[in-house]
Amino acid sequence: MSHTTTYSKNDLVNLKQTNATFVGVDSDGCVFDSMEIKQKECFHPLILSHWQLEPIEKYVRESAEFVNLYSKTRGSNRFVGLIKTIDLIRNRPEVIESGVKLPEFIELRKFIDSGIALGNPALEEEVAKTGNKELADILEWSLAINKSIEAKVKKIPPFKWVIESLEKIRANSDVIVISQTPCEALEREWNKNDMTKYVELIAGQEHGTKTEHIKLATDGKFDSDKILMIGDAPGDRMAAQANNALFYAINPTHEEESWERFYKEAYDKFLNGTYRGRYEQIIIDEFETLLPEAPPWQ
Repeated sequence: MSHTTTYSKNDLVNLKQTNATFVGVDSDGCVFDSMEIKQKECFHPLILSHWQLEPIEKYVRESAEFVNLYSKTRGSNRFVGLIKTIDLIRNRPEVIESGVKLPEFIELRKFIDSGIALGNPALEEEVAKTGNKELADILEWSLAINKSIEAKVKKIPPFKWVIESLEKIRANSDVIVISQTPCEALEREWNKNDMTKYVELIAGQEHGTKTEHIKLATDGKFDSDKILMIGDAPGDRMAAQANNALFYAINPTHEEESWERFYKEAYDKFLNGTYRGRYEQIIIDEFETLLPEAPPWQ
């Protein structure tokens, strides 16, 4: 398990293959029931206070919850989620009538489109290099979120059936954490639950996207039918499919049932080569029906 304080994509490239199969597992909302508290108690209040959006709190929170928890954009990178949250309410009559000025995020959009790893370290470098005021403001917000999470989100245990599943995976597959959460927070949460022993590496936003995590860790080592991504968000499914890998869904609001099915049935199918095809499609179809694309107010 890597416990370095500096992170690079080489951490993934240099992973040694010890098994014939590979499993990547997301963290927030997948292993731990931490998404609701992080979003509602840390992210959303700081969006409101940082951009003085308190007069339209109801609409900001409604949008932020839809974007980050209850839709197909669930689990987005924080910077991407911030833009989606604000863009989704730009044309709401109630917001327009309020007269509250919404941030445009012109420089943040350029930062996201640049293709670099979307994390605080890259943003800090950009701010140091350019002195851009908007990006400095975004960085201040992002660092405040990390502090808020550290203060408010204490030891949250994993969902039922997670430990049993990780023990089973560890015995048969190479396994790493694949997440868009900052590494520091991931390592703190896994350490508090004494769970780092189940994974070979914790990959966070500093290592790149989830698609990159899978590619860097598995390329040239594993056949696509031997690679499985476990996640609770469409971004996890898309990362798997971009690598022609398999996907297992931890269904939002049905997490314990999902982990039980994984432990008792799905992982064995993955190991014996009968997962791809009809079985995987059933899992994906169930998952897709739980997350809408359009918000209820549109």
